[in-house]
Amino acid sequence: MDATSPAAQVIISLIPIVGIGIGGVVVFFYLLWRHRQISLLIKAGEFKPARIDLNVTSMLLGILLTGIGFVLSILFILIDGLSYALLGGLIPLVMGIGFLVFYKVFSSLKNKDERQ
Repeated sequence: MDATSPAAQVIISLIPIVGIGIGGVVVFFYLLWRHRQISLLIKAGEFKPARIDLNVTSMLLGILLTGIGFVLSILFILIDGLSYALLGGLIPLVMGIGFLVFYKVFSSLKNKDERQ
């Protein structure tokens, strides 16, 4: 028998909705204020865009995703065997391998351009 009252069930079901709403408002205002900050920096002539090293980023993402995907794949094989749950591990594994291949190709092309 259910011991909770209907009012308590309604309040409990509203908690995630309110949390997501408040989180959305916080993200909106962060993006708005960041946009205004960047606009003012551009007007003042002091804006310096962030430089992203594609080589390091792809290597880091490749290592992390390959490791996570490998562990999840082994875990899902041990728990469920070969089933659709295995995709939860294979997808990050393949993405990580893709990033590592991109890193290798990109770094070899970069080295080739520097030699010429």
